[in-house]
Amino acid sequence: MILRIQHDGPVPIYEQIVAQVVYRVAAGAAAPGTNIPSIRDTAKQVLVNPNTVARAYQELERQGVVVARRGMGMEVAPDAVARCRELRLDLVRQRLETALREAVASGLSLPDIRRLVDEALVAINHRPRTKEKN
Repeated sequence: MILRIQHDGPVPIYEQIVAQVVYRVAAGAAAPGTNIPSIRDTAKQVLVNPNTVARAYQELERQGVVVARRGMGMEVAPDAVARCRELRLDLVRQRLETALREAVASGLSLPDIRRLVDEALVAINHRPRTKEKN
């Protein structure tokens, strides 16, 4: 499981790890029963303190995304896909609400905010895709 961490970003690193695991499980990239990388391996991959990864894994376990198996490490929980889809919606909703609050607080009108959201959606959906080689 490849994680991309913004070390200088505004979101704490452990929260980035939690969110990315949740998104991947929700998308079906990690099926129930799949082992996730060890704390040490993940810490090496993303270049962070193992305690940061341990905190993220504890949060994932608390949320029911992963379960610890003695001697086997951590694995994706049996009902994690449905749970992660709910969590993904909550995470995205929170981020959207934060951005919308900022837009309203800055004095933008509702039509301007709607236009910005529509433009962003169009831009995201019309990004050029990598070309397939024949």
